[in-house]
Amino acid sequence: MISVCIATYNGEKYIEEQLESILKQIGESDEVVISDDASVDNTCAIIEAFNDKRIKLLHNNSKSCKWNFQNALSNAHGDIIFMSDQDDVWLEGKVDRCVEELKHYDLVVTNSKETDQQLNIVNPDFFSVYNSGTGLIKNAINNTYYGSCMAFKADLLKYALPFPPTNEIGHDIWIGLVAEMVGKVKFINEPYLLYRRHEQTVTSTNRSLMKRSNRSFLTKVFSRLVVFYYIIKFKINH
Repeated sequence: MISVCIATYNGEKYIEEQLESILKQIGESDEVVISDDASVDNTCAIIEAFNDKRIKLLHNNSKSCKWNFQNALSNAHGDIIFMSDQDDVWLEGKVDRCVEELKHYDLVVTNSKETDQQLNIVNPDFFSVYNSGTGLIKNAINNTYYGSCMAFKADLLKYALPFPPTNEIGHDIWIGLVAEMVGKVKFINEPYLLYRRHEQTVTSTNRSLMKRSNRSFLTKVFSRLVVFYYIIKFKINH
């Protein structure tokens, strides 16, 4: 069984297109677990209008993408988990390719095509520009684990949940780092996602660590030290 986990918040503009691209790739016994973080637009109404028994809509009030995803993941029942943002589009073959690779790996990350709001491609090979790939230290310093491109065996959640109680570590980087510590990871070079960028996009795709946000240099250094602290703590406990 496959579980697709989505965290939504005021996503009315693109959620319909995203769900359509997902539902046509999964089976009748699979599920889409959506945790909505108290949206004040028509997000929930659009989701409910699908009237699809595979969609499980949860109502959350965490005011945080990370904890909203934790709510969705905690309520997933599949043995294979996909994560999805609310505003992208899955390309044909994504599910089949990931499921096949997960016969040999514990977590996979697919390449993507970065687009503008109208899905015009602005970067056809996200991996090559962003230097995506495995490496515990590499990703602790300059993360290349993006949740919208990730799928993994549900057993991984036994180690990854609950997420570290800090806002310095995103849900996706933590799952990726845990997978590297307890299992096998593969980055798939073929793109299986239209990765839409727009004014409400939460994550930055700037390849340079120093240019990803407007936070001070010392704050960024502190953030990386927190990541290493939780890596060491995980290794001690496991």
